Amino acid sequence: QVQLAESGGGLVQAGGSLRLSCAASGRTFSHIFMAWFRQAPGKDREFVSAISSDDNVTSYADSVKGRFTISRDSARNTVTLQMNSLKAEDTAVYYCVGDPSRAILRGTIYPTWWGQGTQVTVAS
Repeated sequence: QVQLAESGGGLVQAGGSLRLSCAASGRTFSHIFMAWFRQAPGKDREFVSAISSDDNVTSYADSVKGRFTISRDSARNTVTLQMNSLKAEDTAVYYCVGDPSRAILRGTIYPTWWGQGTQVTVAS
């Protein structure tokens, strides 16, 4: 079992930046592929970004490519999502997720482990 805890959400003006962090515990972090999903009001949860467990391969949804950066710190068991040039349409609850499968890099599977989520609101 893996426990995930997000932090760093909040309210920001359009064009601004936020940094989300996720602390993982309960299983060897280096064996877990990590990602971020989000859910906007009235919409389904969607893939945002993912990072591999060992070779730092990353992937991004087209809607955030060039604006968001995912990274991980295996020494601290954390994964971070740096979000720049935020837009109103980025408003959502952001979830830190993990999965033992590399398939999560494609953003097409339902991740095994989920955090509680953190609210990001971008004011236009």
